[in-house]
Amino acid sequence: MSTPHVVVVMGVAGTGKTTVGPLLAAALGVPYAEGDDFHPPANIAKMSAGTPLDDDDRWPWLDAIGRWAHGRAGLGGVVSSSALKRAYRDRLRAAAPDAVFLHLTGERALIERRMADRKGHFMPTALLDSQFATLQPLGDDEAGVTVDVAGTPEEIAERGVAALGELDRPHEPELA
Repeated sequence: MSTPHVVVVMGVAGTGKTTVGPLLAAALGVPYAEGDDFHPPANIAKMSAGTPLDDDDRWPWLDAIGRWAHGRAGLGGVVSSSALKRAYRDRLRAAAPDAVFLHLTGERALIERRMADRKGHFMPTALLDSQFATLQPLGDDEAGVTVDVAGTPEEIAERGVAALGELDRPHEPELA
């Protein structure tokens, strides 16, 4: 990427945001921030108990991520955030207008298997249904790219860097 964007690595739980995010940040030469670290303790407790967060739970969390992203404007950075709804991404963009999104996506069976294999994470597999029900994929008018999570974390990060690089390339106008 030629410009120092803040990249928000987004997707449902289990897509590898926490694993791919640091690899992506290292490849781009920018700092990484773990989105889960921005959750207040009440959110962690709620999710640990198997209760999905509602919008009122998410707004302060998104605002905290937005403040971090705003502070990295012009410098670049990578932060993870599920950013499942358009309204959540709009909130992040309000704080950091130049943010771009890297949507990690894949087959549900693969994501569920990866979630089940995680050790020590507060998000139970039982909440995956609510994550998919909430997910609104990136719109055509949103700055971002989608990357499939099949493969190793290194392969996913490499595809992410390549896809993000395409955002900065000038595109030839289509000839009629």
